[in-house]
Amino acid sequence: MLDAEVRELMQPFVLSDYQVQEVYSRFCLEVARGLKRSTHPQANVKCFPTYVQDLPTGDEMGKYLALDLGGTNFRVLLVSLKGHHDATVDSQIYAVPKDLMVGSGVQLFDHIAGCLAKFVEKHDMKTAYLPLGFTFSFPCVQLGLKEGLLVRWTKGFDCAGVEGEDVGRMLHEAIQRRGDADIAVVAILNDTTGTLMSCAHRNADCRVGVIVGTGCNACYVEDVENVDLLRADFKKSKRSVIVNAEWGAFGEGGQLDFVRTEYDREVDEKSINRAEQLFEKMTAGMYLGNLVRLVLLRALERKLIFKQSSRRPEFAGVLQRNEEVFETRYISEIEDDSFPEFASTRKIVRNLFGLEKASVEDCQTLRYICECVAKRAATLVAIGVSGLVNRTSNRRVIVGMDGSVYRYHPKFDAYMRQTLQKLVKADKEWDIMLSEDGSGRGAALVAAVASKSK
Repeated sequence: MLDAEVRELMQPFVLSDYQVQEVYSRFCLEVARGLKRSTHPQANVKCFPTYVQDLPTGDEMGKYLALDLGGTNFRVLLVSLKGHHDATVDSQIYAVPKDLMVGSGVQLFDHIAGCLAKFVEKHDMKTAYLPLGFTFSFPCVQLGLKEGLLVRWTKGFDCAGVEGEDVGRMLHEAIQRRGDADIAVVAILNDTTGTLMSCAHRNADCRVGVIVGTGCNACYVEDVENVDLLRADFKKSKRSVIVNAEWGAFGEGGQLDFVRTEYDREVDEKSINRAEQLFEKMTAGMYLGNLVRLVLLRALERKLIFKQSSRRPEFAGVLQRNEEVFETRYISEIEDDSFPEFASTRKIVRNLFGLEKASVEDCQTLRYICECVAKRAATLVAIGVSGLVNRTSNRRVIVGMDGSVYRYHPKFDAYMRQTLQKLVKADKEWDIMLSEDGSGRGAALVAAVASKSK
């Protein structure tokens, strides 16, 4: 049985129906403000048009490169599209050294271009013309399909000379400087657009793409007449466009203050981008483990966990010394554990604190803390998804999902569905679909669709 005091400790993470409805209303209002030119500068859900206006049909053919940069590693992929919704993918992961994450932009793009050249050579394609789709998972303003200005770095990157610049041009120039491969950057997209495209390749009803991984963001298909920022010449020939919501910044205008906890405030205050990306800090893998760590510290202080151990101050010391000590993946492992053995939970506790045999009660308390933090994240993501599903003009909407938190947490999907059932309009049919490599295959599909429409 869970201690009543543990439930009380976690109560701020449990969103009431009123709070869910209120966050939903505020989110929908922000989306509407982001889409309108007159209110866009003040909106914190920016709703940038991506200039991707054609979804895949499934009959795309040819070889395309994809480059996926969105964290401490990046991937290069060679995607062979064979029609009939069929594709084969060869890929390789390359590291971004820590010093390059905070060095100059030119150094970063030169490093990427060097890895691209090695990859192409390895696949014997140095002489082939290769269109490239560039998944760049940072907030961007798109001026066209292959022009994207970086708004601001997130996820620990802070390369000088890139914010406000066209990252497509910077990559193109780095490839040109080497001059050893015929690679054309034909499209820039973020991972949510890739997720949507990859799912649409398999199911034509996909209209929303969501990532819940290191970061958290979404995109959706919007009617062109509702997108004020879209250039007029792009409104004439097509009826819709994918909009990159950039919802991680939701809450920067105070909209989430009534549901943020003291732990959320501490995570934000100690982050490198203080007062920014507040929704992301409540939902994304980069922050969830840290939230659990802070709650655990409070639980130790109130003697709500490891009551039998005299080493509680020592355990608190372990948690205080390192913000990253409680990894987000532990949340998934603990929630996936079996009662009463708790083999994974006990192993995590042993590795963290050197405690040989945590009690069943300790394991249950730790699981409840993880569950409350994860369930709130899933509920918030589902609130945003509901707002986007309800905006689309289609009656049937598939939501394409990807990201390590969604993919590996055993109950994230179920938690999301509970909220979607409450908020999605009754006349909509909806379902969630796991993306198959959106940021890779999806990027190649954007490149293929772009090349085809040319």
